[in-house]
Amino acid sequence: MSLTPHQAKYFAYELTKKCSSVSMEKLAGALLDAQVDLNPHQVEAALFAFKSPLSNGAILADEVGLGKTIEAGLVLSQKWAENKRKILIITPASLRKQWNQELQEKFFLPSMLLESKSYKQAQKQGQSNPFEQPEIIICSYQFAARMAEELMLVRWDLVVMDEAHRLRNVYKSSNKTGRALRTALTNVPKILLTATPLQNSLLELYGLVSFIDEYAFGDEKSFRAKYARLGSDACFEELKQRLKPICHRTLRRQVLEYVPYTNRTPLTQEFTPTDEEQDLYDMVSEYLTRPNLQALPSVSAN
Repeated sequence: MSLTPHQAKYFAYELTKKCSSVSMEKLAGALLDAQVDLNPHQVEAALFAFKSPLSNGAILADEVGLGKTIEAGLVLSQKWAENKRKILIITPASLRKQWNQELQEKFFLPSMLLESKSYKQAQKQGQSNPFEQPEIIICSYQFAARMAEELMLVRWDLVVMDEAHRLRNVYKSSNKTGRALRTALTNVPKILLTATPLQNSLLELYGLVSFIDEYAFGDEKSFRAKYARLGSDACFEELKQRLKPICHRTLRRQVLEYVPYTNRTPLTQEFTPTDEEQDLYDMVSEYLTRPNLQALPSVSAN
């Protein structure tokens, strides 16, 4: 059945009208056909991303297994419905096909994988910048960093970065991938997805936030002086308040009411390594703590 001009105009209005950023109506129109069973915390996280100053971005840092991909999909669906379709997803190479599949099966969003081979093919077909596509672009961190100059030529409506803890050390000069991407995506709306925004040092948190907004905490020296050692409750509370508009995190214990988890009982087994096993453990540990690591490159990281 074809739509009348009046009906078409009405549906266009429903998709593009401005709603309160804290209202479910912000997302409802874009999710009529989505094949997902949503949980309240996922909707809350997606609305947070809209409420957050998205001129810069947001960090969605739910614990593992709580559906950060679904949360990002909600935001992507709304952007797509609003005809804001210059969208890029940067993810570890091993997760590219998973993103492509989930966008298609759960949200019916068209996407394509962009890597060295498909990039060169697009150029041969006459595309001056293969990042200019009518579909959502999915690529790896390494490929995106290598093509940083081309990324800068696109006026992105949204960039989603999965496993964003890879960017925690962006403030270090040795993190060339993170620094290249931060420069290329300056002033671009970004959503960073990570279950571990902080692991060893508060400076990692500074790195993630500075990737979204370099001025949120000032420079590294100022952050170190104020927050590197949280010596008082007042200082800790101030840090939480400054993070509140940018970072949203849900813990598993907060969703037990509607997300059932299997109780896990740990069993401790004593183990005494041989001298050779202990030597191997010590050598691997020493290697992993080096500031710069070298290993065989991943062929699929294009």
